Amino acid sequence: MSNRRSHLTLVGLIVALLIGVAALAIPGSPTHKKAKLGLDLQGGLEVVLKAVPPRGHKLTSADMDRSVNIMRQRINKLGVSENDARKQGKDQIVIELPGVKDATTAAKIIGTTAQLQFYDFENDLTGPSRDPNGNPVAEANLYQLLQGVQDQAKSGTPNQFYLFDAKHKKKRGPAQTEKELLDTPTLKGKVPKGWKLLKVPEHMTVISCARTDGCLGTQQSQVNAPTVYYLMKFDPGRIPEATGNDLKLSAISAQIGTQAGQGAAFVQLGFKSEGNKKFHEITQSEAIAGQNAANAAGQGGSNDKSVVVQYAKHFAIVLDGELKSTPYIDYKDNPGGIDPSAGGAEISNINSIGEAKNLALVLQTGALPVNFVPLERSDVSATLGKDSLKQAKTAALIGLLVVALFLLVLYRFLGVVAVIGLGIYAAFLYGAILLFGVTLTLPGFAGLILTIGVAADANVVIFERIKEEVRSGKSVRAGIAAGYAKGFHTIVDANVVTLITALVLFGVATEQVKGFALMLMIGTVISLITAVAATRAMLGLLAGFRWFENPSFMGAHAQQTAKWLQIDFMRRRYLWFAISGVIVAIALGSLATKGLNLGIDFKGGTQVTFKTQQPVSLGAVRSEASAFGQGPVVQGRGKSFGGDKYENFQIRMRALKGQKTSELRNALQTRYGQNISIQIQTVSSSFGRQIARAAILAILFSLLLIVLYIAIRFDFKFAVPVIIALLHDIAITVGVYSLTGREVSNSTVAAVLTVLGYSIYDTIIIFDRIRENVKLMARQPFATIANVSLWETIRRSLATTFITLLPIVSLLIFGGATLKDFAFALMVGIVSGAYSSIFIAAPLLTIWKEREPDYARRKGQEPEGPQDGGIAARLRPRLPGGGPAAVDGGTLALEEATQAAAAEPAPSLGDALPQPAASAQAKRERRRQRRRARPHGRAR
Repeated sequence: MSNRRSHLTLVGLIVALLIGVAALAIPGSPTHKKAKLGLDLQGGLEVVLKAVPPRGHKLTSADMDRSVNIMRQRINKLGVSENDARKQGKDQIVIELPGVKDATTAAKIIGTTAQLQFYDFENDLTGPSRDPNGNPVAEANLYQLLQGVQDQAKSGTPNQFYLFDAKHKKKRGPAQTEKELLDTPTLKGKVPKGWKLLKVPEHMTVISCARTDGCLGTQQSQVNAPTVYYLMKFDPGRIPEATGNDLKLSAISAQIGTQAGQGAAFVQLGFKSEGNKKFHEITQSEAIAGQNAANAAGQGGSNDKSVVVQYAKHFAIVLDGELKSTPYIDYKDNPGGIDPSAGGAEISNINSIGEAKNLALVLQTGALPVNFVPLERSDVSATLGKDSLKQAKTAALIGLLVVALFLLVLYRFLGVVAVIGLGIYAAFLYGAILLFGVTLTLPGFAGLILTIGVAADANVVIFERIKEEVRSGKSVRAGIAAGYAKGFHTIVDANVVTLITALVLFGVATEQVKGFALMLMIGTVISLITAVAATRAMLGLLAGFRWFENPSFMGAHAQQTAKWLQIDFMRRRYLWFAISGVIVAIALGSLATKGLNLGIDFKGGTQVTFKTQQPVSLGAVRSEASAFGQGPVVQGRGKSFGGDKYENFQIRMRALKGQKTSELRNALQTRYGQNISIQIQTVSSSFGRQIARAAILAILFSLLLIVLYIAIRFDFKFAVPVIIALLHDIAITVGVYSLTGREVSNSTVAAVLTVLGYSIYDTIIIFDRIRENVKLMARQPFATIANVSLWETIRRSLATTFITLLPIVSLLIFGGATLKDFAFALMVGIVSGAYSSIFIAAPLLTIWKEREPDYARRKGQEPEGPQDGGIAARLRPRLPGGGPAAVDGGTLALEEATQAAAAEPAPSLGDALPQPAASAQAKRERRRQRRRARPHGRAR
């Protein structure tokens, strides 16, 4: 009764959670949330930035590479998932952001140069910005400020250029050169009549200050001015006295203001050792200057704060030419200056914590090596296109329906429970995606496919266990209890290893891989809950019905089917190794000679932008572009005209050279009109070396953790075959790509990661059964133990592989051109993963274990079985005359293992959890029970 009550409680909880998911998913609900989609599924905002190097600095490829990396870091810190940043041409960077709420703010933060400078404020002021007594003078009119220094600007090389209209309003600037200032389609290199070009003299620079930041030296008449300006000395290497290069980036953080003078929020700064020295020298100089000023006024001995504030000098913090903070140096509290090594410095009086976080984000990623100005912003369509998305949805739906049908045929009523469990899993997974704001992309879709296989496999593991228990003579109810209890350890081990891989990939790898890792992580946890809890509760409630006790209704026949699968895998181990060796050799040979057909994601290529006279569908443009390159990425830009039709298009494809470029231009003009505007330029890869290196490091680190986990849970000798089998699968998958010449893209990386997760999961399932049988078959050769373990799990392996392949094959058939390569890689990898678990990992473990003295003595001996009269003997097939049929030793060993496992007391699910240490008397009692339960012929 208590079990039934607990099952009812669990079902009630599941129903409540499903109602919660419905509240999140149903439009119109107060808690409704829309799923976030990535660039490949939804499209987003595209921003094009142009590099403007300082005067005298030649823009280099290294400058652009560093800028791309910094911008990617800023985008990631903003929380914009699945973004894209790449070089375009020699001096442009293209950024694509999916689903950004405040696009203007995001674009500004990403493109901020973040040149941080530290000035000795009063000492570094110059010209009209400093009165005869050395006090600051703010000027609200930039024109008036610069007009006063034009005579000085005639000598030397001007530092900056500004353009003002007839009303003295700034129209352009600052610019590094006069040519840059006037180089616009409107100005065409000339100053309009009545306008004025003013120069900033050499060794000077203009600093602005927003009035909300409390600008020093502001006059009463300037109270309403939004911005005031100063002229500062500028002599790189000497003034400013310190820069952002002296900051320790890891010590920068945004904080909420809690003390007077900090404002609503502030940014805490930390310095490197050299920066600490510079900061101390600046503040020491300011403390001395403040004390001298107080002495000159006869107030040097006063400790009154108002007097100190009146004569103290200030430390100026300037970001990209804008004065952010001017803290005063208290010459009484800090007569020798401030050593920042303990407390650092701070940029205070920031309006909100959000603004402080944005500023800290920019500073944490470091300064861009050159300035960038925005060229254009536009909306772009999904890279896959609506046609491909529709095909993907159709393929996924067909795949899931076929999976459900397969489960129903294979497991009868248990299949119904499994399908309901998968439905609950899918609902919970979708709810988690909405609740955590996960951005769905094609790599995430790969993780989704893998977790569907994992979720189905958890049920398959348990249901196969239930069948074994029922075949051994237990009632259906007892078989279900034993199946869930014994299968729990197996599922936990396999899922923990998968979670290790996902966690490491999520923590170490970059955004292109995080989507896959997050989906795999969430899906694995949810599948563990639904497989163990949800289906167990359903079966527990049904246990009271009479029809429930019919084994055939459960698909659990009296005799195990598919006897043809019981081949001697270990005796033929070298045949499997030879087959794999040939395949891997061919794969590696192809990689060495042909290499990989790297797509635009890895090598960069050609970008074509054009405008048609009439709206055209993405599919039509993709078909046109496919004639000039494999797998072109086609996006619509700007306004869409119903469905997926656009007038502005962008195509990215493999690099076109010479005649091919002309042919593409001619083909587009022939198809869409001779007068259409076409621009063709070179773009860089979006999956750069740094991203690839991070992904590889993440995989290697996860393999190390997996080895440690397996060594602790199993034995170190179990870990090595797992890794070898994994490398075998990756080599074959990548090699097949090389052999077939299919294009390698970001999606291929997701597919290879899927292979990694699947291969490990499948191998752990088999190794868990071997570990169990080692205890049950204590007198058998290890080859026999491995064979029996494979015979017991091979139906599960084949069923899981088939279940996972069904949606992938559906994707390959119905998914359209843009998804076929992705599905192909998944298919090859999953088949390879299933093969290696059976034919590589288990034989390798056998070879290694047979070197142990105990198993070395048994090597080559016939498998021992129970003598006639034992339980297994009574179940053997009989000849028509009544005599026993000839049965080989392997089958006898299988019967022995099955009966021994059935005779073992079935643990409860609670036994899988850590328990308090048992007393010595209790341990002795359990040993006596096990000895009594063992069949005849087993070691005692």
